[in-house]
Amino acid sequence: MEPPASDRHEEPLRQDPAQPDHTPSYRQKSVLLWALICVPAIVLLGLASSGLSGSGEDSPWFDMLVKPAIYPPGWLFGVVWTFLYSMMGFALALVLASDRREHKKPALAMFAVQLAVNLLWSPIFFGAHMIAIGFFWIMLLLVLVIATIAYFSRVSRVAAALLGPYLLWVCFAALLNLQFWQLN
Repeated sequence: MEPPASDRHEEPLRQDPAQPDHTPSYRQKSVLLWALICVPAIVLLGLASSGLSGSGEDSPWFDMLVKPAIYPPGWLFGVVWTFLYSMMGFALALVLASDRREHKKPALAMFAVQLAVNLLWSPIFFGAHMIAIGFFWIMLLLVLVIATIAYFSRVSRVAAALLGPYLLWVCFAALLNLQFWQLN
């Protein structure tokens, strides 16, 4: 005897069986949800750190500094950091959504430490006007970014790769900081 039609669990009919079902998986939904939280949060943290420390072209202290020859246009920093913080947020979302629990906790801890060091650089350099300390601080950040990439790679290679541009920019920023120190 066949169960009543209301008790049967049938797959919905597709118009074209050759076409794949594009319903997002649980993991895809989880990544999206985490990205909707992480990306704005990290971008806003970066913006707050920069804004509260008085960084940028509007700072009278920064304006009087001798700029290195490799110093890019001031507007570029806001564009690049927004992009990098967004990439960091997506990378973090991938790690948070991962089911690789054994590697997640250390990766998240390393990310939190490097993010805190990142966010403290602007107050050190721009807020406290400590160019030399800023250089050593950014060197610490460089080591922590490399460690974060290594930890993230155990959870998600894509998340680790998303931090690649960040690593390159921190290398450039370290060189820039060194030249500011040498010139001022």
